[in-house]
Amino acid sequence: MNANINDPGIARQAWLQRVTDELRGLFASVGYVVPDEVRVAIGFPSAGLRGRAIGECWSALASTDKHNEIFLIPTLDEPARIVDVLAHELVHATVGLEAKHGKVFRKCAVAIGLEGKMTATVASEPLKQWIAAMLERVGEYPAGNLQAMTNGRKKQATRLLKAACEDCGYTVRVTRKWVEDAGAPHCPTHGAMSVDGFEGDED
Repeated sequence: MNANINDPGIARQAWLQRVTDELRGLFASVGYVVPDEVRVAIGFPSAGLRGRAIGECWSALASTDKHNEIFLIPTLDEPARIVDVLAHELVHATVGLEAKHGKVFRKCAVAIGLEGKMTATVASEPLKQWIAAMLERVGEYPAGNLQAMTNGRKKQATRLLKAACEDCGYTVRVTRKWVEDAGAPHCPTHGAMSVDGFEGDED
């Protein structure tokens, strides 16, 4: 039986594969090779909805067919944000999970255009421009997002999260949506702040 290319699940998976292929080219342009053995899917990371991760890369050593498995949380639906979270996880697959978010990880991440705290990277302006041009070729994300529910009811989306500067204690409050879409707020003096219960791409 032939696959139905109009099936929304197939369309989403095809989009993820095309974006992954485009990102392979970006990595190659700065001297890095993304392993062939990588699979990307929309799904909850190991800690689930209550965890901090919005993306997670599992080592090929955990897979019986030796593939890195990348999961992107289904609460994301902004195409550019999905791409930069995927880019972060592909850095893990490329440099090895043993590198964690240290110097080896940072070197690759910065080279492709990620910036900010390495556990919660966001796209730099040049990377944003690359992503925008790439999405012109690939097309918009062919799916919506999964909204968290409690007892059959949508969770209140306007609850504010506390963000604090680890250096000086400067504190603000921000919605989860803004953190997901634009990254953590910045302290006027020390840069990216930590957000309670939310560490961006941390895995």
